[in-house]
Amino acid sequence: MTVGVKEFKRCLVTGGAGFIGSHLVDRLLSDGHAVIVLDNFSTGRLQNLARQQEVAQLQIVQVDVADHAAIPSYFEDVDWVFHLAALADIVPSIQRPLNYHHANVDGTVSVLEAARQAGVKRFVYVASSSYYGIPDVYPTPETAPIRPQYPYALTKYLGELATLHWGQVYGLPVVSLRLFNVYGPRSRTSGAYGAVFGVFLAQKLAGQPFTVVGDGTQTRDFTFVTDVVNACVMAAESDLVGEVMNVGSGNTYSVNRLVELLGGDVTYIPKRPGEPDCTFADTTRIKRLLGWEPQVSFEEGVQIMLDNIDYWREAPVWTPDTIAEATQDWFAYLGQ
Repeated sequence: MTVGVKEFKRCLVTGGAGFIGSHLVDRLLSDGHAVIVLDNFSTGRLQNLARQQEVAQLQIVQVDVADHAAIPSYFEDVDWVFHLAALADIVPSIQRPLNYHHANVDGTVSVLEAARQAGVKRFVYVASSSYYGIPDVYPTPETAPIRPQYPYALTKYLGELATLHWGQVYGLPVVSLRLFNVYGPRSRTSGAYGAVFGVFLAQKLAGQPFTVVGDGTQTRDFTFVTDVVNACVMAAESDLVGEVMNVGSGNTYSVNRLVELLGGDVTYIPKRPGEPDCTFADTTRIKRLLGWEPQVSFEEGVQIMLDNIDYWREAPVWTPDTIAEATQDWFAYLGQ
């Protein structure tokens, strides 16, 4: 009997110093692959890759992927491309739509074209469930209507359309993964108000009450970051082409349940327009096509966050007043 030899790949991860990107880099390196990270550090942090920086198989390049002239050489002889570089958050996208178009649309087309010219073997676009908007059906399938409520969601969807188009026209082997409410260690600690775990953990460290939007009964498909990374790797390892797949936990959890697990006092702030009462992925397709299943339960994931709470010690501590100030444009534009 012959034993199969694992084939190591040259991988390129855009946005590899970010939250999800850095976990993906960890996984690819642990699997024995070589990794090139392209990141302009507008939201990513070199600290997220600190324990990997001496690894010979890792190359970190500070570059804006939307600057097409600057990136093609890094794609030479690359097997797998994972495109995560993007601007996130709702409020800044309302305030600076051109910045979001530049990063999320121009950046995606630039990376697609570099990948096409280099003849990469797999292209995984890390997409967002945000462009389902407020869905009609739960759990929400990939066939649900696309209803972006703000420029971040719109630009991520345009990036997906471009990805599928490059697959259709140029034969680039692309897959798009629509992520639902990803959480885990190293989730963002700064920037505009938005990521609930970062907000709550910083408040817990400061002994401040959790700022719960509305009455806290709204639910989210909280999906642990290592499960998301596993979906990315399985998509790259597969021979699927032109597929769009949801990535979710298989359940949906209330913000009140999260507060209960974290433990602490609560203060309530106004519900915000354009936010769904529920996010819940229908993961039938990814289970059928990839055999992917989430491995980390919500309770286990929250405990891992608490075990790593020191990461959020320097994060901004939001209060009802500072949140109201930060979300003024949200209410002004989406509340019409």
